[in-house]
Amino acid sequence: MLQRALRIVRRGAQYGRVMHAAPSPAPDGPASVLGLAPVIPVVVIQDVADAVPLARALVDGGLPAIEVTLRTPAALDALAAIAAEVPDAVVGAGTLLTPEQVTAVCGAGARFLVSPGWSPRLLGAMQDSGVPFLPGVSTTSEVVTLLERGVTEMKFFPAEAAGGTPYLKSLASPLPQARFCPTGGIGAASAPSYLALPNVGCVGGTWMLPADALAAKDWGRVTELAREAAALAV
Repeated sequence: MLQRALRIVRRGAQYGRVMHAAPSPAPDGPASVLGLAPVIPVVVIQDVADAVPLARALVDGGLPAIEVTLRTPAALDALAAIAAEVPDAVVGAGTLLTPEQVTAVCGAGARFLVSPGWSPRLLGAMQDSGVPFLPGVSTTSEVVTLLERGVTEMKFFPAEAAGGTPYLKSLASPLPQARFCPTGGIGAASAPSYLALPNVGCVGGTWMLPADALAAKDWGRVTELAREAAALAV
């Protein structure tokens, strides 16, 4: 899997812009993203060498679902390394914007997909991948449109800026079939209020990944913060 991903990367990958290859979803992948853990760390990896120790630190802290965002040149290599070397991690890809990126991350071993928003082409690629996915929404109309297409699990983004817990609470009664992973501006203090909502399965965040700890490669601190985040389940 790692060698295949690296071949895709060398054929033109940069920030997830890669040449087309057929998806290869993991046969033992999760059926749903929302039940993997109460918190999904949203990871931006600058150095591939940090990918495996960072993933191990998160898993050791009780957060096995890890979203590697396609925001850096190292992202695909990092995702492939985690998929190959950290078997207890359920590694996914975030910040997906194009069908080509969906193909690339599936080839690298992604076991779930996350996008900040969606278009018909992007949604079709995620549906065709065979991998669980969370398309991003921030309005009621987007939620209804996805429900019409048979999609019931979504990313609510940017959560705090788009209305936070009051907005999601207001959707629970008219749209009970829709369930969300709110992401964007959520921290340790606000996460429990989201997790208490009946239509929230998990939250995404970065607070367990402080910049100074990552710069110092203080994986022990990351593990402790991950353990605190994992304990937020209600």
